[in-house]
Amino acid sequence: MGSAKNSSNAARKARIEEMRRAERARERRGRVLTIGASVVVVAGLVVGGVVLVNAQKDKANTADSSASGDAKNAGNSGHFVTGKDGVKTWSGKLARTHVTTKVSYPMHPPVGGNHNPVWLNCNGDVYTQPVQDENAVHALEHGAVWVTYTDKASKADVDALAAKVKKTPYSLMSPYQNQDAPLTLSAWGHQVTVKSASDPEVDTFFATYVQGQQTPEPGASCTGGAMK
Repeated sequence: MGSAKNSSNAARKARIEEMRRAERARERRGRVLTIGASVVVVAGLVVGGVVLVNAQKDKANTADSSASGDAKNAGNSGHFVTGKDGVKTWSGKLARTHVTTKVSYPMHPPVGGNHNPVWLNCNGDVYTQPVQDENAVHALEHGAVWVTYTDKASKADVDALAAKVKKTPYSLMSPYQNQDAPLTLSAWGHQVTVKSASDPEVDTFFATYVQGQQTPEPGASCTGGAMK
């Protein structure tokens, strides 16, 4: 009788111990799974963060490329330096390659850079409609002064400047909305804004830059090119 009871107690203890071992095993598996899941989550967060940072860098690089793309497309390097007389002079290189595609210039109106093989007629030509930048830049290369104006310029100033251009070989005039001031005068590598047609800087700029020392191709023709 005592032997049977002892045997039963031993079996029960064995079952209990087996159940405890099984519980401990389940707890260990649970901890492993929890740690594994945590590692996966952390790794996901790290990878996601890296992807986000790289995406932001790519976006910033694209923006930087876009910002410098204008100058690269025009073949130019440098920036404007404004003198005491208010004339802005381009400090770096102005490319002179002939291209048949559109050019994105880093300044408006452009004062140089890659341009169309055909120059814009600039023998005192006054255009009442916008002209192609690429043809006008070629005219600047020949030593022309380009007068541009926005719709904020007064009719009196536009008429007075048109009269001056018409009697000045190696000059041209056209409307140009994408500029900072109502009245702008441009030559190869140089640009100035004026307050009115009677501003003394108008005569000074014409005297200095019509076939001036800045001209890359002095004496080149201002006729026989494009007429718009």
